[in-house]
Formats: sequence, structure tokens, C-alpha cells
Amino acid sequence: MTYKMPTIPPAPQTTPKTVYLVASGDLRLSANQVCWAAQAEMEAKLEVVLKGLGWTIHRAHGFDPLEQHGFISSQRMGMNVFSSIPKDAPLIVAEAVWQYSHHVLAGLRDHRGAILTIANWSGQHPGLVGMLNLGGGLTKMNVAYSSLWSEDFNDDFFLTGLEQWLETGKILHNTTHVRDLELNALPASERELGAALALELKHQKAILGVFDEGCMGMYNAIIDDEILNPTGIYKERLSQSALVAEMNATPESEARAAYNWLLEQGMNFVLGVNETTELTENQVLEQLKMYIAALRIADDFGCNAVGIQYQQGLKDMTPASDLAEGLLNNALRPPVFSRDGKRELFANQPLPHFNEVDEGSAVDAVVTQRVCNAMSLDPSSTLHDLRWGREYAGQYVWVFLISGAAPPNHFINGYKGTSSERQPPMYFRLGGGTVKGISKPGEIVWSRVFIMDNALHADLGRATVVELPLEETQERWALSTPQWPIMHAVLHGVTRDQMMARHKANHIQVVYAPSSAEADNLLAAKAAMFAAMGIQVHLCGVE
Repeated sequence: MTYKMPTIPPAPQTTPKTVYLVASGDLRLSANQVCWAAQAEMEAKLEVVLKGLGWTIHRAHGFDPLEQHGFISSQRMGMNVFSSIPKDAPLIVAEAVWQYSHHVLAGLRDHRGAILTIANWSGQHPGLVGMLNLGGGLTKMNVAYSSLWSEDFNDDFFLTGLEQWLETGKILHNTTHVRDLELNALPASERELGAALALELKHQKAILGVFDEGCMGMYNAIIDDEILNPTGIYKERLSQSALVAEMNATPESEARAAYNWLLEQGMNFVLGVNETTELTENQVLEQLKMYIAALRIADDFGCNAVGIQYQQGLKDMTPASDLAEGLLNNALRPPVFSRDGKRELFANQPLPHFNEVDEGSAVDAVVTQRVCNAMSLDPSSTLHDLRWGREYAGQYVWVFLISGAAPPNHFINGYKGTSSERQPPMYFRLGGGTVKGISKPGEIVWSRVFIMDNALHADLGRATVVELPLEETQERWALSTPQWPIMHAVLHGVTRDQMMARHKANHIQVVYAPSSAEADNLLAAKAAMFAAMGIQVHLCGVE
């Protein structure tokens, strides 16, 4: 019998002293168009540097005159682009923007040549966050890669690293700040508490209410059940259509009662009348219906935390989810009752929300809430983007920033220091407000749960949140996203470049403690609980 055999084109051949370059972009056309200028500027600088070192850049995909950008904008496009790249060629993934990692993961999974991810040191769009997200995905896939970052691509750190990669195919960063947890070195009381809480979790088990997985291409944010379930945590996979249906069934009177509660607490809503460009009262009420709906669905399914995938899942259906998310993460929040009005739901506690359905943050939030409650500490926690940073008064002060989902308990003056501003129309066509504030000075524990070597790992460290002059804060907001909540964090024992070299995600989880000593105890108890759950723990900058 004769069969029609497929025709597979010959593999492209490598060219000496040639580096291939790809740029993963957004799925949203408006974002790709607005951000293209920053990407083009960065690539031009890279081309000059590589030419000076005797190398040529071959861009594997061109500028699209119809779409008016030069990004890879879908998974299929990424597959097509990578089919033209020699599999053994040195490859740069250059990012000046937030990017959808799944656009390029198929090609990177099969690539045999050296891979280098590069980002500009800027809070603008932001490439740093996109590069960290991509690195978390490559780490999860067990694909070897190196990373570099720079403000101008002409500093010694960048040039030395680039030359090392061109010569050897890898970059050796300083990660001496990381050490594996020695469980017996932890204080006995915190070690015993963590072990007991882990045993309780495995006995009672917890449920993550997942409103659709894979938000914004974040492959690193999905934890497979076989890895997750042994910790005692399971998923309830929920459809966001059910969330919209529950919102539609929520009386406006209940949303308005929550709105009035927030106004009485002193929260400021920056309202206008133009639905296209301004935050309106109607948008706020829709957001509060989402808040109520999320609590009721979580109660229906016995969830211990929930994650809403606003982008892309709800952006064409409802205003932004951020107001709901920030309130859910706060211990003090508008009361919500069961549909029959007889029970207050999750009274005096957060229902932790893992922003953008980041399941690494979900695991962390579940652990944090249990440890904080056992230690009589405020369990309000959140993730932030590890967005950017710069020196101030001799200290390196990071900008931790997230799209409005931080809890008011984290802000200076609580609700009185909280405002809600309209999300940028570029990403949020239907509007909706944020939960914006300046994080209060104090001691925090930071952490990240991630997948490496087919197992769960957790990095933990300490930081101090500092208060900067308002002028400096406003400038940092202007250089990132001024509608979003901000945290000025000084990491303990970890330099800027060490943090970038090690961190395996775009997100970082934070929780406050009343004092430095209590923060140390909180870190120890979290580390012990993670370890007892079977998670491999690493301490960063902590002696």
C-alpha cells in the first residue's frame, strides 16, 4: 500500500558569529502597539553592543506593518517563527515589555543552543517582570537558560555577562545568598508549630478555587495536581462564566451596602462620568458584585483561597477584578452574608486571592494565613510584581507593585490611605478601579513557591518596607503604573543582581509582622511548615 508521507523541510543551518533574536509580546494588540517603541529602542542598543563584539543579530521575525509591532503575539506564531531558527544557534529572548511566555515556550523547549533572556532595567512596561516570568517557565520545564539585565547595555556587569555567554553558552551569577534550609537550626517552637500546621493541613486538606488556569500565558503559575496534592492542597476548577452568572444574580443593594461600608471607612474613589476613560460608580458596583460573588462561590465549594483570571478571561465581560481582589486579601473588609442572609462568610478573615491565578502564590497564601493565625498576627497578605528599583539615600529600594490587589491593611492609614483609580484603558477596556496605597513602613517576610526539578521549592527572605518622601514615591509611580499600590522594599542580605539571578517568578509574596523579631519567627514557622509539606526550602539572605 502507498501512503502519502509528510514532507518535513530541512533544518536551518547555523551561521558563525550569529545570534538569533526573538521578542515575545502580549496577546492584546493595543499593548503590543503601545509598547513597541520601547522594545525597538532596546533591540537597537543590543545590536550595537553585539556588533562591537564581532557578532551579528538575526531577528527571527519582522515588524508587522498591519499590526504595527514586531512581537510574537500568539503561540501558533511562536511555533512558526521557531521552525525557521537553527536549533543549535545561540538565541536571545529580548524583553522590554510584559510578555506571554506560552508564545515561545514550545520553541524554547525544543531548542538545543544556548538561550539568553535579556530585559531592560525599567519599570515602564515592564520587561523585567516579563523576563522573570519566562525564567520561571523555563525552570519549570527544566530548560537551561541564562539571564541578563541592564539600564543602558553598556555597563561592566552586562558586558562581562554577555561575553561570558557568547564564549561558553552560560552565565555564572553570584547566588551565594541562597542556602538550603537546615530544619534543626530553626527555633524549636516555630519548628514544632510549622510541623503541626502541615500535619493539620494534610489531614483537613485545603481547596484552591481556580477560576480558569493559565492567566496571561503564565505557565510557571500552574502547579500540576500530582505535585500539588501531596502537600494537602487540591483544586476546585471553576468557570469564570459561573462568576459572571453569580454577579448578575447579586442584588445591587448588596453591592451598594459594601460601597457605603468602604466610604465610611474612609476609602476614596476617584470617580468620573466617562465610562471609556474614567472610573464610574457603576463600574465600582460591578466590582463589588464580583467581590460578593467570589465569596459565595468559595463558600459553596469550601474553598480556602480563590484566583480570578481577569486577563484574558473577563476583560471583555466585566470591569477589573482588582477591587474585589484587594478586599478579599484583607482581614477587615465589607461583610458578606450567605444568600439567605443567615451567615457571614469568612468573618474577620481574608479569603486569600491569588492574583492572576498564580498557584505558587496560592500555596504561599494558604500557608501564610494558617501560620499568622496561629501566631496571632494579621493574616492579610498579597503578591506583588518584582517590578523594578533604584537606589535612594544609599540603599537599594525595590518597587514592588501589583495591579491593585493589595490589602488596605498593608497601607499607611489603612482604608483612609486607600484610593481606587481607573485601570489604564490599554489593558482594561471596561474600566474598574484599583486598591491603591503606599505600603506602611515595617518588617515583612517575602517568599516564592515555584517548580524546579519537577518538585515544589520555596525561597524565603526578609525585608524592611521603608517610607520614602512623597516626591520620590510619585516619581516611582510615574515610572511604572501610577494607579497601582506600591511597596518600597529593602531586601535583607540580597543585592539587586542576586535577586534577579535567583528569583523564579514575576511575583513575590509578602506579609507583615509587628517587629523584626516577630518577622524572624514568622519566617521560621513558614519555613518549617513548607518543609513538613514536602516542599524544598531555601533561605535567601537569612543567616
